Amino acid sequence: MTAVAADTRRPRLSAPARLSWLHDRGMGASVLVAGLSSAFGVVLLAATGFIGAVLRADPYIGQSETLAFVVGFLSVILIGVAVYVAAIVTANTFATVVAGRTRRIALLRLIGASARSQRAEIARQGLVVGALGAAAGMVAGVALSAAGASVGLGLLGLRGVEYAPVQPALLAPVVIVALTTWAAAWAGSRRVLAVTPLQALGGSVEQTHETLRARTGRNLAAVVLFAIGAALLALGILAGLVTPLGVAVSFVGGLLSFTGLVLGSTLVMPPALRVVGRLFGRSAPARLAAENALRYPERSSRMSIGVVIGVTLVMMFATALETVKAVAAASAGGELDPQFGAVIDSFSAIMMALVAVSAVIAAVGLVNLLTLGVVQRRRELGLLRALGVSNAQVRRMVLIEAAHVTITALAVGLVLGIAYGWAGAQSVLGSVRVPPAWESPTFVLPAVPLVPLLVVVGATAALTLVAAVVPTRLATRVAPVAALAE
Repeated sequence: MTAVAADTRRPRLSAPARLSWLHDRGMGASVLVAGLSSAFGVVLLAATGFIGAVLRADPYIGQSETLAFVVGFLSVILIGVAVYVAAIVTANTFATVVAGRTRRIALLRLIGASARSQRAEIARQGLVVGALGAAAGMVAGVALSAAGASVGLGLLGLRGVEYAPVQPALLAPVVIVALTTWAAAWAGSRRVLAVTPLQALGGSVEQTHETLRARTGRNLAAVVLFAIGAALLALGILAGLVTPLGVAVSFVGGLLSFTGLVLGSTLVMPPALRVVGRLFGRSAPARLAAENALRYPERSSRMSIGVVIGVTLVMMFATALETVKAVAAASAGGELDPQFGAVIDSFSAIMMALVAVSAVIAAVGLVNLLTLGVVQRRRELGLLRALGVSNAQVRRMVLIEAAHVTITALAVGLVLGIAYGWAGAQSVLGSVRVPPAWESPTFVLPAVPLVPLLVVVGATAALTLVAAVVPTRLATRVAPVAALAE
């Protein structure tokens, strides 16, 4: 009887019922982010293996260990960048999801659930999301790799190249993405520990300026990381005057300093958002949009930092490669050799296409977070409409808010990308003696490429429109009375 009673008190849920949370807003985009990261990693590893097989089949360069190392090193860096961006996007998504679940979590706390059990549940959801996305990405990546290898062998007319598209090494990105998503969900759900049962009476809760200022531990860690990274970046630039290996020190410094910026985004982004907000005028929708971005800096920082990462990555590689072209042109008397220029342009196009995957991941994160933000503010939007704000004004407000975030992120990303790109180029070229331009170590000037810059600006404008489509529809779909009753 006891067993029966216990069974009655705790009914067993079917598998579909246990996974019903996958239908929540934000989860689909998180699965997509994990899938993109996994597919990107699988394709890169497969491409590296294919290039290695082609090199081994070549009688002249088949034994070049340096070339194989460079190809493998670039693949590892690019996979690491994609996973890094995906982890930040996932952590921000789950942090926003937790903010929207505040009332539900508080109710569970009220009836006896512990904060740790709630956080563990969210972390498990992150693991499931990561595993589903990574598995789907692996299938897509293997299919793309097999098709690409077949086409490549046919177009190049290569014979004697032995390459298997399915290899055990391709499981590495899948495992890494799944574990990273789980860790990102755990990091993003840290707010669960601060939810109190009294918050069951409220709705979505975002941290205010006062709360963020009191978060001294995280703010101090961000400042320390940025300071150490900036020091290593400067050291790498100085070391680059002696040896091109200074780029390794600069890479570590750039990674640490940028991580500090991401960690301290709530300190960096609000001032930038305040400056950009003045550009939209003093109309009611514009003022409301600007205040929405500044009232809860944590939410607006989560939205903008993903775009900052994407723009920074693209401009960093573009600036570094354009600077190399400028130095080569200067050493040749002002005119770049056409053949060398074609090689650099081809390599630049390939790198931009690869880095664009990380930018797409960041764009998915912005659309997802903006949509979640509107869903979680339905009571607020319903109140505005009840006070007489028209549907057109609400839609304009959401569009301006999206533009506010993306323009600010674009400006910050451009500055960071150009700075990091120049630092990388300087670390590599500072010790290279290229007559007749110079005979001794020197500093080079950054060269900003026009075409990638225009592409980034155009892509950001398109992203603003895409990111605002679904939220603007959601903002006006529910009647004011229904929204206020939630």
